[in-house]
Amino acid sequence: MPTISVNKAALFKELGREYTTEEFDELCFEFGIELDEDTSNSERPIVNGVQEPAQLKIEIPANRYDMLCFEGISLMLKAFLGKIKAPTYKLVPPPDGELQTIHVDKETTRIRQYVSGAVLRNITFNQERYESFIALQDKLHQNLARQRTLVSIGTHDLDKIKGPFSYEALSPEQICFVPLNQTKEMDGHQLMEFYQDDKHLSKFLPIIRDSPVYPVIYDANRTVLSLPPIINGDHSKITLDTKNVFIEITAVDKTKVEIVNNILVAMFSQYTEEPFCVEPVKIVSPHNNESRIAPDLTPREMQAEISYINDCCGLELSGSEISRMLSKMSFAATPSRSSPDVIDVHIPPTRADVLHQCDIMEDVAVAYGYNNLPRSFPGKSGTIAQPLMINKLSDIVRIETAMAGWSEVMPLILCSHDENFAWLNRPDDGTTAVKLANPKTAEYQIVRTSLLPGLLKTIRENKHHSVPIKVFEVSDIALKDSSLERKSRNERHFAAAFCGKTSGFEVVHGLLDRIMSMLKSAFVTHEEGLEGTDVDGYWIEEADDPTFFPGHAASIHVRLNGQQSKIGIFGILHPTVLNRFELRYPVSTLEINLEVFL
Repeated sequence: MPTISVNKAALFKELGREYTTEEFDELCFEFGIELDEDTSNSERPIVNGVQEPAQLKIEIPANRYDMLCFEGISLMLKAFLGKIKAPTYKLVPPPDGELQTIHVDKETTRIRQYVSGAVLRNITFNQERYESFIALQDKLHQNLARQRTLVSIGTHDLDKIKGPFSYEALSPEQICFVPLNQTKEMDGHQLMEFYQDDKHLSKFLPIIRDSPVYPVIYDANRTVLSLPPIINGDHSKITLDTKNVFIEITAVDKTKVEIVNNILVAMFSQYTEEPFCVEPVKIVSPHNNESRIAPDLTPREMQAEISYINDCCGLELSGSEISRMLSKMSFAATPSRSSPDVIDVHIPPTRADVLHQCDIMEDVAVAYGYNNLPRSFPGKSGTIAQPLMINKLSDIVRIETAMAGWSEVMPLILCSHDENFAWLNRPDDGTTAVKLANPKTAEYQIVRTSLLPGLLKTIRENKHHSVPIKVFEVSDIALKDSSLERKSRNERHFAAAFCGKTSGFEVVHGLLDRIMSMLKSAFVTHEEGLEGTDVDGYWIEEADDPTFFPGHAASIHVRLNGQQSKIGIFGILHPTVLNRFELRYPVSTLEINLEVFL
């Protein structure tokens, strides 16, 4: 969890009283955060002849991005203590009524396609507020923005630049500007070389370095505001004297760009001339239908069942009482007119972590006090989970195979392209395997489409053991499927491999018979097939598969409820396959699809 350091004296002043370390620790516990350290009694550094003020180091839950700064912590604790009501955020147009505009170029889809923005007008900074403003951006970059890979923030002095603004993607040599706190103008390539050894910025360079185009934001005078996600321009940097802040946020994630924008403006709009008022920005992006007014600070409307909240917490609260509890957590809630068992909850724009009524229930429990909840025997709320049918089937197959004397292995689901195709003498038609866009090593390039590579690599790494080696695996493979939203699907397979001084074909065949018998699928004899009756069961047919030795492989077919399908194959591996996997003894394998039995 992220740890935030805040000025102890300033926080207690905001809360309206002094706390001992124990009292504040208890307050943090009640709210669901944790006091990690109070530096009051520790040696603190001396800067410019002045000792650093005492700090409170507070651990914040990973989902509470709204509490990654002093402003968020003080605001939430004051609402929790009942000292203030939850703020209402408002969008206010500029004095001249003309919104600042960001025009988005179509080429940005090649690098970072989303942008958002806002203006904090007539804001008042002091040293502490300025440092907190910068620190919140850093925390958001580290956490929600995943080290700027998903989202990057740029803040500028609006009085030094002129709208409308344009968000473009240009080749590195076309972008020339003076980076923040520098005096020399550089183009994109020179900037990459200049910062490649910088201890702060060098880690962000690979995000765009190899791209043919870099994202860049210009004002109306073609002055560069920023080169996201690397650095801002020096021309528009903010200072303690800045009164109007222009915020631009670029991203590859449509949801997170708005979350970051909402949190940043919500936390620091309390310092504007009219607190909690934000000036929106017009985004013009017709090529991807993202034209809009940003940010959207309208509270989300959700409903929660009173009975659900009371059952989970062991309470008997009314809708009005629950609404009062939620007000301590900065929600606006009222009993619903649609049902006596429902409350209407307005989720503030800073609480993107609230997704379901269980999140609302959790905040009711926090507001009520975990220590105040009635204690009851766990059986009151205990439940017994029901396994998914595919997992239950997999466990049955595992147990039966292990009882037959086979050892289960669990290799990785990623493998190299060659291991999955070329080493098994199988062609890649380009429509089967899910490939990694940026594999770190050649060993992990694709998601396996067969369990055999993992089994054969396991035997290879254990070939110093005595033979025979009998191993099996029950796990998922992944296949491309353009009919699905994710364009891929998982499929549960069972596979086994026998390695010994003899081929072990009959051993693998016997295992197949045992598994099919356990799955209530009888072997269809030759005579039954000749009679032409549609008897449910399974049978094998000679197969011509380059993975296996010619004439020593069979495909497995099954008929269930009148539906016939091929579910797998078994046989003796081809010598070229053995050679590629560095196996000295013959190996027989079996692989079937279990999902047809559901």
